[in-house]
Order: sequence, then structure tokens, then C-alpha cells
Amino acid sequence: AAGLLVALVVDGQALLVTTEAWHVRRDLSFAALVPRVSIYGSGVEERDLARVEDWTSPDYDDSAWSAARVVAAVGGPPWTALAPRAVPLLRERPAAMVLLEARLGPYVQVAGDDAHLALRASWQAAMPAAAAASEDGWYTAALKEGEATYWLFDLGQDYACQGWAEVRQAAGTERLSISYAEKIRDNELVISDPETYCRVRMTDRFRLRPGVQTAEPFAVRGGRYLLFMVEGPTGAGFALRPRVTVSEYPLEITRPLELADSELAAIVTLCETTFRACLQDGFVDSTWRESSQWVGDALPQALIMAAMSDDVRPLRQVIEMAAVGAYADGVLPSVLPGEVHAYTIVDYNFMWVELLALYQRLTGDHSVLDALWPALAAMLARFHEDVNEDGLIMSQAGRRLFLDWAPVSRREPNAIYNLHYLLALQEAAWLGRQRGDDRKGAGLATDEVVALHDQIAQWQERAEALQAAIRRSFWQEGRWVDDGEGTTFSQLAAALALLTGTVRAEEADPLLDAIVARSLDPDDEPARGRMVLASPFMHHYLFEALRRHGRNGEVVEIVRRRWGRWTRAGYPTAWENWSVDFPDGSQCHAFAAHPRYHLAEIARQEGWPGAAEAATTNPGAAEASTPNPVSKVIGS
Repeated sequence: AAGLLVALVVDGQALLVTTEAWHVRRDLSFAALVPRVSIYGSGVEERDLARVEDWTSPDYDDSAWSAARVVAAVGGPPWTALAPRAVPLLRERPAAMVLLEARLGPYVQVAGDDAHLALRASWQAAMPAAAAASEDGWYTAALKEGEATYWLFDLGQDYACQGWAEVRQAAGTERLSISYAEKIRDNELVISDPETYCRVRMTDRFRLRPGVQTAEPFAVRGGRYLLFMVEGPTGAGFALRPRVTVSEYPLEITRPLELADSELAAIVTLCETTFRACLQDGFVDSTWRESSQWVGDALPQALIMAAMSDDVRPLRQVIEMAAVGAYADGVLPSVLPGEVHAYTIVDYNFMWVELLALYQRLTGDHSVLDALWPALAAMLARFHEDVNEDGLIMSQAGRRLFLDWAPVSRREPNAIYNLHYLLALQEAAWLGRQRGDDRKGAGLATDEVVALHDQIAQWQERAEALQAAIRRSFWQEGRWVDDGEGTTFSQLAAALALLTGTVRAEEADPLLDAIVARSLDPDDEPARGRMVLASPFMHHYLFEALRRHGRNGEVVEIVRRRWGRWTRAGYPTAWENWSVDFPDGSQCHAFAAHPRYHLAEIARQEGWPGAAEAATTNPGAAEASTPNPVSKVIGS
């Protein structure tokens, strides 16, 4: 059951609180049984505007409403950890849309009268038609029963947004559908097929009432293209004025990056546009398909934000929300704030440690580290239970090892999974020293200091044993293979081996050369005997490895060639993979926008003209771009 908890306090006096004296009624204009917009999102909105009641007017009679009941008492779950909102409210503004195409055709009936499937089939059956708006933006339509007309608009890029419309002269027989899409392929709008992949059906529908009205959805959606469909018959003089409202995080850029190189400047703009589109009430990966806050995706987003702004609120929020949502066994959720259990990506736990270390480097805020220490310790203790007889960790039943689009082997024991766990152990030991040694025990009792040092030593011991086991299993004939059988060998495994200090000094340059050569090769397709190309996401770890070994110039060249593909083709945002022709592949994915961070760091280090303001002046930022101090010790 849904619940509501409200308190209005003025000058210290509670003037309004929720009690059983309140009244409640389901809004009958919303259909109750609707499909989900995706495997992550809420429901499709199916509304009958004739059933909307004017319940907000002062003289409305609510005598027929039911008395409210207590769903969950204050003081018990879920009211045990309420806190003030940590991130600012989004800013809403109207946005301009460009009409791309209009169509007219039959309304295609589908099984169950599914709003999205009907729109998809009807759009594909319709033919181009002339459409012209009045000076103030109104479109007219004269439709018979069984006919539908369409207007397709382009926002120019992805936004978190709500399409809505003003209507006049409706007969009450019309239905208006508003659908959101993200890409055009072969000059045809790609309307998602909910039978594939993420089950996306991003379409809301309104049964209009007679006369003048506004059709506006309750939920915020997302995408680049908005498709408005009106199904007839329409009333005489029917007209519709399509609108859109976008919602944006009030990001203040204090570290602009203005590069003289026009190609790199365009890539910076591409990354910033992608990042802004996917910054809402926190870090989300794809504003169209999911609008979900993935813990792993938050790492590159937090780095981008740190390279642009002093604002660390979304970073802190994702760290704390993951800890609050931990499973009983200590494993952290992957999708916030509500876990999608089928998508528990366990190596996102390791990225959470990196997020915690990043927050510590940026802020030096030991209070957050102290508060989250139990969650860190419990999570790492849980993973120690997965160690098998050869010293490597294995998967957890019903949970995924890692999420990446690259065709790397998932066989176990797995190199990428174990190397990422090793990196987490190293970062955890560094965090332990920050918590204890740097403060010389300040704020900790003597027994807590002793326990902390024991914990650090334990993590270091586990890291050393794991590192030795990784090297025995996955370093084969000059390659870092992804499983014991050598099924694939990947850029990502090699990069993680470099970042964790598992690579010996004489091995580093040949590995780095191989990583660079694969990324500069324009052929994205996998082939037997060839190093597996990392996805745009995981190129973040490649760039970290290259930069830490003094290979800034090669990072720039890879960015220029691979991200430059999108800018040269006129795309405004970065894709989630080198090809997104797969079902529901996204053309706006924040994880892939990390070159904004790496270019800023390179510009700072090398003193590029026009990049002086890009320097990350936060405490510990210099160390964040140098080899992990823990990995230096363990690697030696």
C-alpha cells in the first residue's frame, strides 16, 4: 500500500500533520492495472480525463472519501532513517521542439489495447502528411473513427522531461498518446519493442474529455524524440498544442574546460551534455530507458562532476543510499533507491569502495567514513566467504559478476571479477589508514584503533594472497586472460592488473602498447586471438592505467578517434556501446562520458592553454591521479 507522511512546521509549531483524521480516495482517472514502462521504471499512465475531480478547490465536498488508515506507524519501518533532502530540487523549464515529421493513417488495434504497442503499430502503418502549426503553436486535426494522426518532435538531445499538451474543442471521443524515443536509425524512428531486453514501453495515453483541457502526465520520463498521437474521431474544430517541460539539476560549473583544439572541445561538449542529461535527483545512467541510479555508473559520473564543480552532494547520496539498502548478508544493492534483484551486480560493490575513496580524497570528511565503516567491513567480509581452494573468489548464487557490453568471458574463476575485488581491498586498506593513521586515532578509542589496524592488516594480507592467486591463474604467455582456460583476453583485465600493481615492471609497457593498439584499431568486432576491446564504459579503467604510466598523449588520441566518431557524425551525447543497434541500446549514457574527467586531468597536468580553471583543487585530488599507494606496496 502507498503511504504519505506530511508535517508542516511554521516557527517551530506543527500546523499540519498526517493523522487518521485525513481522508483518502484513489484517483479514478488513472487506470489501476497498467504495464510497467520498463523493467526498472514505474507504470504506464492510462488516464480518463473525464473522471478527473476538482478536489483541490476549497469548496470540494470530500464527504464520500474514506478515512485514512495507518500503513506504517511513525517510528517504525520505513520511517526509521528519515533525513532532509541532500540534493537540490530540479529546475523545470519549457523547452523548444522542432517538428520532424507528421503522419496520418489507420489506428491499428492490438491485443489488450496496449497503448505503446498500438502507437508503435499505428505509426509504422501511417503515411507522411502535411502539418502546419498556427503562429502560436496549435495543430488542427479532423479525424474519423479508426484514424490517427501524429506529430514527431526533436528536442535536439536527451532530457529528463514531460511531454504534455493543451487541447481545445475536444468531443470527448479522442485519445491522446505521448511517447518518448531516443534514436532514429535509417531515417526511421526507433520505437522500442517491449518484448526485448529492458521491456521498454515509454508511452502514456489520455482519454480526453469534452472541451478545453490540459493533458499532462504525473511522472517524469526521458528521451530526445517526442511523438504525439491523436486517435479519432475528433470534435469539430479540434486543436492541440504540444508542449514539453524539461527537468535539470542546478549544476554550477566552477571548473570550465575550454580547449583550443576544436575536435577535443567538441568531445568535451558531448560529454558535458551527456552528463547533464543524466544528472537528476542523483546520478542516473540513461535518462530514456531507465532513469535508474546504478552504483557502478556513479563512479565516472562523480569523477566528471568533480572535474566540473565543487558539488559532491550526489556522490555522497549514492554512497549513503547503497549502504542503507545493503542486503542482510552485507552485499550492497546495484540499483538505487530500490534494488532490482535480478540486477544485483556484485562488482558494483567494489566500485562503491572506489566511490567512498573518491569522496574521502575530495573532501577529507572523516565523519562519512566513520558512519559507513560498518557497511564497508561487512561487505568485504561477505566476499571473503567466496574464496575457493585456489585463493580466488567465485560468484554468488543468483547474482551477476559484472556488467559490461564487451564480449569477455564470464567463466569462473574470472580475472576481471577477481582483479576488481583486489582493487577494492587495496582501496579499503588505504581508507583504513586515512581513518586511523592520518588522524592519529583522533575520535577513536584505543581498542578501536587497535581493531582498525588489525582490519587493515587483514585486508592487506588478503590482497597479497589474492594477487598471487590471480597471477598464477590468469597471467598466461604474456597475456592477462579472462578465465583459466584462456577463452578471451581483454583490455579490461590488463588495465585492472596494471592498476592493482599485479603487473611486473618489465611487463607494463608491452601491455600498455597492446591496450593502445586495440583501442586505436577502428575495427570493433571481436575475433579469435585478438584482445577484446573494452566498452566505452570500461575505457575509464584503461585511461586510468595509461595516465598512471605517463601515457597521456595516447589517452587523448584514443578519445579523439573513438569519441570523435560521435561528434563527427553530429550526435549530441555519448552512447553506451560502440554500436547501439541492439534492442533498446541507448545513445545517451553517462558512464561513457568520462573523457570529460580524463581530459581535464591531462589538461591540468600538462598545462594546456585555456585549461587553467580545470584544475581539481580539492584535497587529495593530486593523489587520485597517481598510482594507488596501496597497490605500489602490494605490487612490489
